[in-house]
Amino acid sequence: MKKIIILFTIFLSTTAFSQEITIEKNHFLLEGKQISPKEVKALLASNTEALALFKSSRTKSSVGGFLLGFGGGLIIGDLVGGALADVKYPTGLTYVGLASIITSIPVLSGRTKKLNDALALYNEGLKKSATNNSNFELNIIANHSGYGLQFQF
Repeated sequence: MKKIIILFTIFLSTTAFSQEITIEKNHFLLEGKQISPKEVKALLASNTEALALFKSSRTKSSVGGFLLGFGGGLIIGDLVGGALADVKYPTGLTYVGLASIITSIPVLSGRTKKLNDALALYNEGLKKSATNNSNFELNIIANHSGYGLQFQF
């Protein structure tokens, strides 16, 4: 019975002091260890609003990166085609590429803010849940029968 109570106490103490997710140099860190975006997504599943912001950030990053790469590829392809063939250089491909690059700028601009908002929302939820568990008390008691631990919920 003592082992069960001790394990239960250790489990409660680890969940009550859950670590926050942080970002350093575009890497997600939990307890100082790097975790993958897939693991971050699994952790954020408990907070639907934070998960929605995280998914939105990842979508903006993917779409903006695609537009940027697509536009750059069109411009370079048109430049190479104009250099190798007797064709008037700035064709429609260059203009479509420029439009794609210009479109990617506002798409990519909001992704970091959404990601930071999602992690802040998740970390706030951890702090609130830790304060809500304040009803839990652990006391060491002594009486004529001996010493013991007293749990109050």
